Formats: sequence, structure tokens, C-alpha cells
Amino acid sequence: MTHPVNRTILLFDIERYSDRDDVEQAYLRRMLYDIADRTLAAAGVEETKRLRADRGDSVMELIDADASPIALLRSLLTEAPAQLRTVNRMASSSAQIRLRSVLATGFVAIDGQGGWVGSDLNHACRLLDAKLLRAALRERTDDFALCVSESIHQGIVRHGHPGIAPEEFHPVTLESKNGPLGAWLHGPLPKTAPPDAAPTADPAPG
Repeated sequence: MTHPVNRTILLFDIERYSDRDDVEQAYLRRMLYDIADRTLAAAGVEETKRLRADRGDSVMELIDADASPIALLRSLLTEAPAQLRTVNRMASSSAQIRLRSVLATGFVAIDGQGGWVGSDLNHACRLLDAKLLRAALRERTDDFALCVSESIHQGIVRHGHPGIAPEEFHPVTLESKNGPLGAWLHGPLPKTAPPDAAPTADPAPG
């Protein structure tokens, strides 16, 4: 196994993928790859700076730490939703694609079988699968829901870089088998908090 290396972790997952037939699933996977590629390209992330793992209805990207996470977050807030609107404008009702996404950072190693290992990656996957993120996407009229880790919020979001509005992110706490997991949801909180999560009071200024 390689030594753990600090990377940016980007995850995408297709909503209601298993409800589609085989032809629709194949189409949605092509669109998922295209949207991920365009989002990363818009952030200036070269192919040599990323590793990809396919999970059927989801995609996982490990991105070198020297690729700007600020540019990547900005692209997730602008390019990914724009790409979804473009794709869905031309798609039939049964081929609409809606995505959940997580952006995180952490140390990840690669084992002898090419698998990815690391507690930070596990946390990001739990965020992607959280009922709160699913509920947030389900209640929205747009087609994208984004959650970022505490490290992304502390290192990037709260500083208010151009194109990134801190007030649009809301703290949440997700319950996991390893204890509470803090994160930040972009956009409105779901009206009904699911049992695995609860909103957290916004930190006081200063």
C-alpha cells in the first residue's frame, strides 16, 4: 500500500439511478462522466492531476493537492449546475439527471489492488450517502445538491473568495457509526430533517 497522500476528494452520485432501465442507466453514466469532466476542466484540473474510481451510479475523484480547491469549489457552484441544465433541457423526462456531490480533503492511500483507503474518504462517502443530502436534493427545483467537509469550509468557504458566498452554506451534523460528523450544506436546508442529521446553529461572528 502506498503512503497516504493529502488530496482533494470529489464525489458525485446520480439520484434514483436504480429506478431506470438499462438503456437509461447507460445514458446517465455517460452524462455523469461528461459533467464531471467539464466541471474539472473548468476548474483547470488537468487529467494528470486526478484519479477516478467508477461506482456505477457514482464517481469518485482524487485530485492532487496542488490543483486549486478554490477553483474547483467555484466550478461546482457554477459549471456543474449549468451543465446539468444544458443536459436536462434536451433529455426526456425519464432521462433527467440530478446529482448529489461532496467536496472534501484528506489523506488517502492506494492499496495493492488499486483500491482507495482512508478515513477521510470514508467520511466523504458517508456525507454523499446521508439522508440529509438526499432530502435536500429531493426538495429542490434545481438538479444539484452540494455538501462540503469541515476542512473545506474552514480552509476555503468561510474566507469568502470571489464566487463563493459563505452565507449560502449551512452547518449540519450527521450521525455515523464513528460518532457525529460535521459538514456544510450549500443552499437551503431540507424542511424536514431526516433522522441521521440535524441542522447546527450558525457559528457566531467574530
